[in-house]
Amino acid sequence: MRIGYYQFRPQFGRVSQNLLTITTALREAVADLLVLPELAFTGYYFRDRAEAYRLAEDPDDSPVFEALKALCREKRFHIVTGFAERRGANCYNSAALLGPDGLIHVYRKLHLFHDERQWFDPGDVPLRVLSISGARVGIMVCYDWAFPEVARSLALHGAEIICHPANLVLSFCQQTMLTRSLENHVYAVTANRYGTDSRPQGRLRFTGRSQIAGPDGKCLHRAPAQRNELFVMDVDLAIARDKHITPLSDLFADRRPEWYAELTR
Repeated sequence: MRIGYYQFRPQFGRVSQNLLTITTALREAVADLLVLPELAFTGYYFRDRAEAYRLAEDPDDSPVFEALKALCREKRFHIVTGFAERRGANCYNSAALLGPDGLIHVYRKLHLFHDERQWFDPGDVPLRVLSISGARVGIMVCYDWAFPEVARSLALHGAEIICHPANLVLSFCQQTMLTRSLENHVYAVTANRYGTDSRPQGRLRFTGRSQIAGPDGKCLHRAPAQRNELFVMDVDLAIARDKHITPLSDLFADRRPEWYAELTR
């Protein structure tokens, strides 16, 4: 399977311009699955909830989603993209999986980071794994990386690839996602943005360095910190399906969940 990401610098509030940047770049890709950053069309640093809601998309009635669906049909690939989701009176930090047949699934970020709780409602969609192009794919968003239960839950549901849209401002995540991949023996695609959002309330700088992590915990490729990059590579899903780390040690068969009850208490 050919998987990859597109790292770029969204311009805050310029939804149409960001969409054009993405669709232009992705037309050059030969891939099965591509991951885009968190909040790829709006930018990140909202002034308040009203601004986030105004810029958000309803996936069922959205020129952005119509353009993405058309691109997936044209290129015969799948996309996972972060976006601000408007649903009734609620506003979520979400990620969508789309393919040649349209919108497949929307995940809403479970763990809101710092000021995000002022802009978004907490996620209310169960963690799910979807089958596409012969692969089983799970989705998490940015700060979800800090909670090993998320990646483990997706892996236990059968995920072979974890798609991870992100807008990272801290320096820990890329290295931590190598551990998430190792402990679950899965591929993980972290698609981060770079650049800054300079707003009246302050300035945030994003770290770039998007990456693909392998089931052995190794970084298979990492982007530069502050530059656009479209990257695609072939991966062998059979490696992610085999949970052995030695002939006698199986990461899932050796679990003893009866001793882990404190994790959900």
